Amino acid sequence: MAFRVVVIGGYGNFGSLICNHLVLNQGVELVVSGRDSGKLARKVAELRTLSGKTCQSWCVDVMQEGVSEALRALDVQLVIHTGGPFQQQSYAVARHCIDAGVNYCDLSDCRTFVSGIASLDASAREAGVSVLSGCSSVPSLSAAIIDEHRARFRRIDSIEHGISSAAKMPGLSTVLGVLAYAGRPIKQLKAGKVHEVPGWMDLTLRKIPGMGTRLLANVDAPDIDVFASRYEARTLRFKAGSGLKLGVIANYLLAWTVRRGWVKDPTPWATRLHRLGTRFEGLGDRKSAMYIEVNGVDHNDQPLQMQALLTALNDTGPQIPSCAAVALAAKMALGYRPEPGARACVGEISVAEYLAAIDEPTNISLDVQFSAGKAG
Repeated sequence: MAFRVVVIGGYGNFGSLICNHLVLNQGVELVVSGRDSGKLARKVAELRTLSGKTCQSWCVDVMQEGVSEALRALDVQLVIHTGGPFQQQSYAVARHCIDAGVNYCDLSDCRTFVSGIASLDASAREAGVSVLSGCSSVPSLSAAIIDEHRARFRRIDSIEHGISSAAKMPGLSTVLGVLAYAGRPIKQLKAGKVHEVPGWMDLTLRKIPGMGTRLLANVDAPDIDVFASRYEARTLRFKAGSGLKLGVIANYLLAWTVRRGWVKDPTPWATRLHRLGTRFEGLGDRKSAMYIEVNGVDHNDQPLQMQALLTALNDTGPQIPSCAAVALAAKMALGYRPEPGARACVGEISVAEYLAAIDEPTNISLDVQFSAGKAG
């Protein structure tokens, strides 16, 4: 019996990539969902051309009440929710899945959304389903990379990591999400104490092998909360930026105007920046990277540092956040079942499973190195 999966927002940026992967998995039956019947029909036709398979479509606004019964009737085992932005979004879709007895995951990169999913833990356990939030490059892949080498450390003191994407613009919902906190305070950890930094500010240059120098800024991520409890690190920092320095500077200027009180709502400006960014995509080098720097001590109480670098060439970067859900669905199609409950999506997918789901060995590579780290 095939493993049936619903992809909500299946014709969107990440949803479309997920569908393109899953439709080629012979163990998966795909149901493509969205609110626009025309876009839905075109995506189903595209998937038929790609795979020769006819996918079921489900045209619905999943945020409305009364969806649980329709979801139950679909007889699916997993819902993948890609319909961002997740900032300020309710847990309606997850609640529908719990009511229908269906496993759920989402691609949220919103820290409050991912952390708050635990409020559904009791009801998810009672229903016997797993509700996994943040099934994306952060925190799923970042945690998987650290988990793979966690045993080398007796103690982890600090984790600094970030993402430098290619110039190719993501979907508008993603841009709206990440610019929602432009100029707003972001809580990070420094020496065990919470301190605030302004979103999309504190510009820094970081040299990335094979990509030159990239410009990065403060960005909020679920990892700060997840890593604080999972690894008990006392210093946690996360930054991000695009392959074009001009784009990062534009985000900085938006953040600066928000901090000054000149802009109250960054949403209209985020839309304009997205439109402008698409015009300059061709100027980028089509390369993306995720870096992770972990400092701690080994089992001989000697300083130890891990430096991990995941690189993506030829605009394959967008595959990285989307394929956590692909990896999870593929694993579940083979019989794996996450423990019931609601939590961040960490510890469910190994690095090997993640990279196998992306299936771009010539374009995506991971390098991990160890050296004597910083003391304490």
